[in-house]
Amino acid sequence: MENILVAGANGTTGKKIVNLLNESQYFNPIAMVRKEEQVAYFKAKNIDTVLADLEQDVSVAFNNTIDKVVFAAGSGGKKVVEVDQEGAKRLIDASNKNNVKKFVMLSSMGADHPEQAEQLQAYLKAKHNADEYLKSSGLNYSIVRPGSLTNGELTNKIQLDTKLNRSGDISRNDVAQTLVRSLNDDVANNATFEILKGETLIGDALNTLSK
Repeated sequence: MENILVAGANGTTGKKIVNLLNESQYFNPIAMVRKEEQVAYFKAKNIDTVLADLEQDVSVAFNNTIDKVVFAAGSGGKKVVEVDQEGAKRLIDASNKNNVKKFVMLSSMGADHPEQAEQLQAYLKAKHNADEYLKSSGLNYSIVRPGSLTNGELTNKIQLDTKLNRSGDISRNDVAQTLVRSLNDDVANNATFEILKGETLIGDALNTLSK
């Protein structure tokens, strides 16, 4: 099984990602959390955890072998440069040093042209900078850009394209499923794409990027 480091594991989407990985026969999640009190939730499920802060040195998160990384962290708009941008860069650099095989980035629709956004411009600029840093890092990557996140049910279906040219929403459950599927070796390598709720099975949608 491959060890998957999940940054932002304690977040709403992060927990869904970790739980999906924990149910997988291919992946072993390592939940990266910032505070000691966040460990208990994962320990109760026998999920490996590591304490590391994206605003500090994150090399401790790689003390055990890490095969792949999912970046699902977010500052909630409070520290967009420190966490969403610089924190991502720290994790990308550490991943490079530790020969990580794939880095899956949870980004956001609008991060390609943050200057055009009417809202959340600072956040989208930070996500843009992090995405560009990842693209130029030499790491194998998937950059996933969902629309507005909802707490809806898992449908296992999405709409996917490199650029959808429309706005919309998607459930965190379907986003988490897409991120986990993007970890596979033959899926969405060095790809950046947008997703919304849709009618295509996630696996089939991702296959359009993998040919």
